[in-house]
Amino acid sequence: MGLLTFAKHVGAAIFGGSEAKAAPAEELKKEAEKHGLDVSGVDIAVDGDKVTVSGTTASTEQAEKIAIAVGNTIGVQTVENKITPAKVEPESKFYTVVKGDTLWKIAETEYGHGKGGKYDVIFQANKPMLSNPDKIYPGQVLRIPPLA
Repeated sequence: MGLLTFAKHVGAAIFGGSEAKAAPAEELKKEAEKHGLDVSGVDIAVDGDKVTVSGTTASTEQAEKIAIAVGNTIGVQTVENKITPAKVEPESKFYTVVKGDTLWKIAETEYGHGKGGKYDVIFQANKPMLSNPDKIYPGQVLRIPPLA
């Protein structure tokens, strides 16, 4: 799946994490579980601000969601996603939110002019980490799934 880069000074504050280092592996696992993600077959290793996720999960979507749930926390600079999904699906692109972005604007950028209405595809792809399509923040990394 690859290496994802995050803004380590933004995201969820997790016990034991700081801008200098990621939270301990067990706390990051709890963060993913908090979003309803099944991490029972996933191992998380932390080395300073780098996190490696490995193991197995049900689908490519779940593997990607686990990586961004862990990565969008304070102290995480990179996530190396080595999770093997049982059901392989087309991989998503990843987008880092910048100041002034909206999901509509991101959909127009990623899917093409006139496709802003597809913002709900991006919103749904990032649930439950996103609870509202208007609540995104600069530095946050989002999944951008391919359009069907």
